[in-house]
Amino acid sequence: MSSSSSFAGHVALVTGGASGIGLACAERLRALGATVVVADLHAGRTADTAARLGLRGVTLDVTDREAVAAVRRQLEAEGLQVDRLVNCAGIVQDPLPPDALTHAQWRQVVAVDLEGTYACCAEFGSAMARRGGGAIVNIASVAGMRSMPLHAYSPAKAGVISLGESLAAEWGRSGVRVNTVSPGYTVTAALQSQIDKGLRDPEKLKANSALGVLIRPEHIAAAIVFLLSDEAQMVTGINLPVDAGWLVAGSWSTFGGVRPGLHHDNHQETPA
Repeated sequence: MSSSSSFAGHVALVTGGASGIGLACAERLRALGATVVVADLHAGRTADTAARLGLRGVTLDVTDREAVAAVRRQLEAEGLQVDRLVNCAGIVQDPLPPDALTHAQWRQVVAVDLEGTYACCAEFGSAMARRGGGAIVNIASVAGMRSMPLHAYSPAKAGVISLGESLAAEWGRSGVRVNTVSPGYTVTAALQSQIDKGLRDPEKLKANSALGVLIRPEHIAAAIVFLLSDEAQMVTGINLPVDAGWLVAGSWSTFGGVRPGLHHDNHQETPA
């Protein structure tokens, strides 16, 4: 990103910021000069991350709207007015049929992934709108854009995409941009856990993408930080898939899959 992407003078809050994509965002924003606040449910992990990176850390359950409001007030009392928000807190689910997916499991996924995103937007985004500016990126998933055996996660992420569109229109005249990033299969602790359980085959995941690779958290963070930056000042209300071409390649399986690369050794390197 160019020098115009400096975040000096901006205060960024990253939920789910103690691991995975959230952590990659926190590290990138800090490197670009932002004052970064990491919010995460896990107190110990949050404290360790904040200490290691020299950031402000807060323990936060995003499903508790009052707790979100209390964190906002606390930060404002410290002179930290958040004007960049990354809603990265989320949980995944196993690919269960409806008769095996309990209602408690369904509600927990929707509460964290959709309701938690809304609570943080409502509190911090409304404050940005009252002050006259800011930028938000919500994290959805390609699972919210296709049919999958994820009967809580996919609807929740589809809701996040819709929410971003609605809030972009709601707050556009107040100077607040709201965008969504939908990652593809990204090697986070959550995905690695499912791979370890035998619920995901990494080779099949790679084979079903146009680029033939799995995604790293820093790839997602790069897109998120771009949308938060002034370089994207005319971009709002979009849903940006960062999926290594998974959305466009899946239908090729009925033709034997995506063709190998044309370079001499047919060796696919991870794109830069």
